[in-house]
Amino acid sequence: MKSEHLELLVTREMPFGKYKGRLIADLPGQYLNWFAREGFPSGEIGQLLALMQELDHNGLSSLLDPLRKR
Repeated sequence: MKSEHLELLVTREMPFGKYKGRLIADLPGQYLNWFAREGFPSGEIGQLLALMQELDHNGLSSLLDPLRKR
């Protein structure tokens, strides 16, 4: 994990699907878990979704709060 990836979680929007336009950090846990079961997309978006799923699954989403306040 790179620190700039955490910044991207609170600035990058989901580019497709049911939650298109929503910040990756704001995606619901069940949606992230679906990707974990079915497979994350390739590329940067897949890496960000996997990171957000890890944070959400382990109850660490609050680590993003200071980044949201910027």
